[in-house]
Amino acid sequence: MDDKDQSTTHFGYRDVPTGQKQKLVGEVFTSVASSYDLMNDLMSLGIHRVWKRYFVATAQVKPGDRILDLAGGTGDIAALLKDRVGEKGELVLGDINVSMLKVGRDRMTDRGNVRGFEYVQCNAEKLPFPDASFDLVTIAFGLRNVTDKDAALREMHRVLKVGGQARVLEFSEVTAAWFKPIYDFHSFNILPKLGKLFANDADSYQYLAESIRKHPPQEELKGMMQAAGFARAGYRNLSAGIVAIHTGYKA
Repeated sequence: MDDKDQSTTHFGYRDVPTGQKQKLVGEVFTSVASSYDLMNDLMSLGIHRVWKRYFVATAQVKPGDRILDLAGGTGDIAALLKDRVGEKGELVLGDINVSMLKVGRDRMTDRGNVRGFEYVQCNAEKLPFPDASFDLVTIAFGLRNVTDKDAALREMHRVLKVGGQARVLEFSEVTAAWFKPIYDFHSFNILPKLGKLFANDADSYQYLAESIRKHPPQEELKGMMQAAGFARAGYRNLSAGIVAIHTGYKA
């Protein structure tokens, strides 16, 4: 097939063949796996820890629930959810990147979090789980890196039990006009330099800043969740829309 006949998608601000994006994103996260917390601190000025706690605190969870945390390789969300599901609950950490999974598994083991956790390398676009397997599906700061977001949302809906909740925490579109130029300056002028200084990896940080701008804004993502079958789809902006929490339910 001729190159010009191939479908393309975005990798940051670059157009690349659709089949290549997964590999390119994988290279980015393999590169940043060992410094992932640092990356999030630099991208969010440290506020990501507060966002994650709020994301978990407002989730529909009860003791004994079975939860799938996608793009969950570092274990941040699963560790916070553990207290809420209790000893009888199960947490499955799914991530397409094996380097991220290894970092997360080692970190969870160091914290003493062993029982009730399972680690699965998987693609969010085609999950290796039966229908109606989970009470809650979460994905934090991972959906924007998925090539086919619509497919991933449909899969999240498929593996949920009836009445189950899906939650997406993701960088979104800043709503305060006065703040946008400050945020853009930080993202494109400061962030890559910090990535170079602290992680010797300016290119990965440049991609991550670009990937945020290419991610569907709040209303568009809400519509995508509705199209994937979610009922009562909605969102809540945090920090003037720097991030948003999207929720939907399986009716």
